[in-house]
Parts: sequence; C-alpha cells; structure tokens
Amino acid sequence: MRVLHVSDVHVDVPFADMPVTGWGSPKRLLGGANLALRRKRRFRDAVEKLRLIGEFCDEQRVDLVICTGDYTALGTEPELLAARAAIEPLTHRRLGFATVPGNHDVYVPDAVGRFERIFSDLLPPGPWPKVRIVDDSVAIVAIDSTRPNPQPWRSSGRIPDAQLEALPDVLASLHDRFVFVITHYAPRLASGRPDRFSHGLLNADRLLAACASLRGAILHGHVHRTYRVRVDGVRPELFCAGSSTEQGREGLWLYEVERKGLRATQGTFEGGRYRLR
Repeated sequence: MRVLHVSDVHVDVPFADMPVTGWGSPKRLLGGANLALRRKRRFRDAVEKLRLIGEFCDEQRVDLVICTGDYTALGTEPELLAARAAIEPLTHRRLGFATVPGNHDVYVPDAVGRFERIFSDLLPPGPWPKVRIVDDSVAIVAIDSTRPNPQPWRSSGRIPDAQLEALPDVLASLHDRFVFVITHYAPRLASGRPDRFSHGLLNADRLLAACASLRGAILHGHVHRTYRVRVDGVRPELFCAGSSTEQGREGLWLYEVERKGLRATQGTFEGGRYRLR
C-alpha cells in the first residue's frame, strides 16, 4: 500500500470573498494583516501545487492520501470551501482520503464546527478519536488536537481528555494492523524536544505514552519543516510533512506499508514538479 502524507496547504481566497463579519477578533485582524503582508505571497500557488500533487499521486500509484490539517489561513467558510474544492482530485485515490483539521481551520471561536461540516465526507463517523479501517492490514486513527486560540500570540493545541482516555482501547481494538495515528500538532520537533508552550501540543507526552507500544506511525504537520524523529521509549516514529505548498519549503512523505513495517521516502518540489528524494 502506498500512502501520501501532505499538510498545511493553506489555500487562499481574495479578501473580497471573505465575510465582512468576524473581524472584531484581534486574532483574526492580526492574522489578516499577516496574510496580506506575508502568507499570500508564500502560498499564492497553493491550488496549482495541489493539482501537481494529484499528478504526483498518479505517477507514484498512490492508494491513499492523508492530510494533517491547515487548509486555510483564517478559518472562514469561503477558504474552507475553496480548499475542499482544491483537494477534490486527491480524494479519488483507490483507498480515498483521510484528514484532521489544523489550528488555522478553527482559528477563532466562530470557526468551531465549520471544518467538520464542510469536510464531513472525508471524516469517519462518530466521536473523536475517529477510526477508519482501511483494510485487513492498515487502519487510521484521527485525533483532533486543535482548538480556537483567541489570544493573538498563542497557537498551541491540546487533545481533549476524553480523546486520550479513549485512545488505548481504540488502539487495542485494531489488533495486528499497522496504524497511522494522525493529528495536526507536533508531539516533538525535529530535535526531539517539545515545541514551545505558545505553539506546541500541550499534552504531547500523554499522546506519546498512549502510543508507546503501537505498531504504526504518528503523522502530523503544523511545523513548516519536513522531518522524521524517534522518541525514546516510543515505538512508532513521528513524521512531519511540513507544508506541502509553501514557496521554498514544499514537502511531503510517501509511505509504503510492508509486512516488515514502513518504508518512508521524503518528497520535495523541484523544477515545477514534486519529486522523491
């Protein structure tokens, strides 16, 4: 089975297409200023790059695509609708598409619930953590680590206690399958250290403890660098896809699930196309 992992695609729409309401939040105002001054330039080709990722999927005979969130900049409905349309070709792989939201998709309180409504067809039913049995050998467990961060200086995440309490039984029920645990926030940086308090996953240690003996891999985004890292005492390796569309930092992972485990190859964007390193 060949699985493509992308993340943080940040599809943009013109400001004129965004709703006039909701700009009273300091977080969204500052986010809008950042979008105008920096992000629009860095992600201006996001939709075209998603099209090229679709071509890459065809070239590499990808069976399943996983995206670990951050489809938007400000979490508005027009952005989410544009992102859902842009990824449509990627959702038609032989084994489909799986995803979780990113912090930019639930940017402020008025965005809560919007992602799950617009991306509902790409999410397994039921409460988080959501489970998808891909086949007899592979399963996906999707964990929502996002939350609104009204404070302009904070973009941290936290997995709700109920999800972490349910996780051990969920993982145990999957028996001998290889399990992709997918979430947005990085449990560890490339250095192996936790992310800073204002940006990281606040209860990362609890997630790693719950997954310590898992036969599988933990996939995430949020940090715009593509890397893999092992954590002492934790069996599954951690993979960050970085941002798959940010100019100059484009990254992704191609996984091949085999009987002996996982073969992972990093991808990058060179010469106007996505390639494997």
